[in-house]
Amino acid sequence: MAAYDCDVLVIGAGIVGLSTAYAITRAAPGTRVVVLEKEPGPARHQTGRNSGVIHSGIYYPPGSLKARFALQGSAEMVKFCTEHDIPHEVTGKLIVATDRSELPRLHGLIQRGREHGLPVRELGPAQIAEYEPEVRGLAAIHVGTTGVCDFGAVARRFARLAEDAGTRIVYGTEVTTIGRRPGRVAVRSADGTVHRARALVNCAGLHCDRIARLAGDAPGMRIVPFRGEYFTLAPERASLVRGLVYPVPDPAFPFLGVHLTRGIDGAVHIGPNAVPALAREGYDWRTLRPAELAGTLAYPGAWRIARRHWRYGAGELHRSLSRRAFADAVRRLLPAAREEDLRPSPAGVRAQAVLPDGTLVDDFLFAESPGMIHVLNAPSPAATASLPIGREVARRVLGVLGR
Repeated sequence: MAAYDCDVLVIGAGIVGLSTAYAITRAAPGTRVVVLEKEPGPARHQTGRNSGVIHSGIYYPPGSLKARFALQGSAEMVKFCTEHDIPHEVTGKLIVATDRSELPRLHGLIQRGREHGLPVRELGPAQIAEYEPEVRGLAAIHVGTTGVCDFGAVARRFARLAEDAGTRIVYGTEVTTIGRRPGRVAVRSADGTVHRARALVNCAGLHCDRIARLAGDAPGMRIVPFRGEYFTLAPERASLVRGLVYPVPDPAFPFLGVHLTRGIDGAVHIGPNAVPALAREGYDWRTLRPAELAGTLAYPGAWRIARRHWRYGAGELHRSLSRRAFADAVRRLLPAAREEDLRPSPAGVRAQAVLPDGTLVDDFLFAESPGMIHVLNAPSPAATASLPIGREVARRVLGVLGR
């Protein structure tokens, strides 16, 4: 045992990595876990920059991991927040059709919600106004199990619980080299420190494909980063929105479109759009990392996405560059919204796995190789589903350890 510093190394202290560490310590007490995180604290990227919505699971096809884990995870997340005094609220949400062409998709969502056993209610225009007086639509559905919480606080609680059970979390540690031999993994960080473990879990989010390649594995996909830009309604106009209001999603694209979210802080967040980021952590147009951008541009899948979705992408770019255009999109749901009501808010970047043929991976994606578990696609609703995802990854890595 002296050859190992720990049993399991987890790379990444976002909500999935921390949930995994927490799940390992619960399933196999005494397992020595070390989490390595390049940032000075947890939840600095996808976890800490999302809209805070506890998703119901209505969008995801029956049988998919997203559906199974979101349905479990939403109920478990509410229970976890309650038990640990983390701010949250089960608000329900409206999914609103504003055009006749959206009605078949809305009806499809109603059927899917019923298949999932969710509390869904069909609404006409007058009933929409009962929930959201300022929202306009031809029809809508109300999903009762959607809510909001502070996922950053959830991640910090996972970290504390894992540490209480013996996990060591090392911040400010960027992984630069990974080597392995049968039954052993060694990781070197930028400061020269070497960590040796029996197994490795890759929860690196925006960098998960790069970590997989560092480990000598071919992930078969690439992360193409998409920036989601948000606005916040001016405080004096926040009363225009009572809860959560979403458009009917386009099934050809894995983004939900511009929606309205009253967060746990009471502010109304509007967005996000989805535009290509010029760096994996490119939270604005000024952030450019030439090597990362070159890697994206050299990837055949990125060009195939562009060819397949150029019309959609052009609209997203236009809304990114024009607040007026963004406001026009908002007014489809909220006619009273004005351009001057929109205040810039911090952006997020979605770590979207893309296959070489340009397919946007729509489900959670895990891969295994000797001594390693890679989480290769865990965008929304991964925060909602973080508890069951953590258990799934823990089950896999404990299998590697023979426990």
